[in-house]
Amino acid sequence: MRIEIYDTTLRDGAQGEGVSFSLVDKNNITNKLNALGVDFIEGGYPLSNPKDVAYFDQCRVLNLTNSRICAFGMTRRRGLEAEQDEGMKALVATGASVITLVGKSWDLHVDEVLQVDRDENIQMIADSVTFCRQAGREVFYDAEHFFDGFRANPTYAMATLTAAAEAGANRLILCDTNGGSLPDWVSEVVQRVRGELKVALGIHTHNDCGVAIANTLAAVQAGCIQVQGTMNGIGERCGNADLTTIVANLRLKMGYDCLLGDAVSSLARLTKTSRYIYELANINTPANQPFVGSSAFAHKGGMHVHGVRRVSHSYEHIEPDLVGNSRRILVSELSGASNVIAMLGKKFDISDDHQIQRRIVERVQQLEHEGFQYEAATASFELLVQDLLDTRTSFWNLDHYRCVILKRQDEAAVTEAIVKLNVNDKTEHHVADGDGPVNALDGALRKCLEPHYPHIKQVHLRDYRVRVVNPTAESAAKVRVIAEFSIQNQIDKANLTHFSTIGVNENIVDASWQALCDAFNYYLIESS
Repeated sequence: MRIEIYDTTLRDGAQGEGVSFSLVDKNNITNKLNALGVDFIEGGYPLSNPKDVAYFDQCRVLNLTNSRICAFGMTRRRGLEAEQDEGMKALVATGASVITLVGKSWDLHVDEVLQVDRDENIQMIADSVTFCRQAGREVFYDAEHFFDGFRANPTYAMATLTAAAEAGANRLILCDTNGGSLPDWVSEVVQRVRGELKVALGIHTHNDCGVAIANTLAAVQAGCIQVQGTMNGIGERCGNADLTTIVANLRLKMGYDCLLGDAVSSLARLTKTSRYIYELANINTPANQPFVGSSAFAHKGGMHVHGVRRVSHSYEHIEPDLVGNSRRILVSELSGASNVIAMLGKKFDISDDHQIQRRIVERVQQLEHEGFQYEAATASFELLVQDLLDTRTSFWNLDHYRCVILKRQDEAAVTEAIVKLNVNDKTEHHVADGDGPVNALDGALRKCLEPHYPHIKQVHLRDYRVRVVNPTAESAAKVRVIAEFSIQNQIDKANLTHFSTIGVNENIVDASWQALCDAFNYYLIESS
């Protein structure tokens, strides 16, 4: 059986707090969703803003091989014929082959919010569907607040659905708009509606009770053939149903066909598509997100790592590459030799050297007791291993560094860093200004190194996080700095895209210096 995937990231997802997609973003996301193989992409509400109008204009020339574009809008306003309603005319003018109409199915909303006669609301639904169908469009009717409306007044809620069905709606979408329903109620209502109407049903849920995904899957089991949601579950309030989790469960756990194109290659794009949309939405990717999160197949406990290396499904419910993700082995104070061997892989041949394995584990445990945390800083961990193996290359020796912050009343603080190194038997002594100590130190260190290693210009600080290790020490507490770097315009053989380093000290500047030095050391080793 096939389940249709209807993505509303560009409309419902964009209503999430802090989320705003540019026109270019919307076009790029459309292309990604098409490549993923979703059936329908809801582009926006053309009457709401010029950006959505421009989006639909540009969609006319997009070469979409899988997805169909849907325009979203409301039923006609009261007191107007559908032909006179600007919203209805705008929907047809988009050129979208599918129009999604939202209408009221809860008598509370009809009486108190819309404030129209109940029979008039039913006529508004019928007229709007008829108008779009006569214009040659398929119509998906979104029954807003249907599960609340059915609980309050099942006869009236069903009458609104019947009006849409008799007017020619191709799909009836049951919406849990407030996100307050639970799976057993969703399943019961879907079955009852399915028993009375023959039009294909869809489901649209919100996550206010944390069960949007469960509600969606329950609705499918009860007979819905279309699921609506957003990538990563972004959306208003607590968000929408997360299509990344839904699609993976439908395909891998429930056996449904649910993406267009080649089933294997489409599903394997899931992780990259998820992370791409997080990037455009300016949202940090939750590490523990099912299927696509960076921790979804991460293993830290020594027994777990030992088991997964022997039999992957002993601690993994699927193979990570099925959804385009990958297994990660973490090294921490909980690690055993299995973690170390698995993480270092073929790069360090220590599988038969039990003594060095013990030394690495003991050193990691000691340093983590002091505040280090290597699971988020694999570059620093590899440098630590090289130190223990006595194979680390030294690219410079520090004479000293100094960082000065000058602050005057009513003026912005000015930071100056001075770094003196011995590089290839030559003294390099440079000064740099910066927006803060880290920026200034980074600038001065680069000035010392770039004459000898010009390719470090490719290394860019992408993220910088500080965490207090022992807060009870108050202002004398140790801090942990995690710095993430990206490689741009790569011209060497390092084959890196990004990496992370760590520094720990009571002095935040020195902790940052450690992380910076590890970054440049690591990159120079990898690129040499």
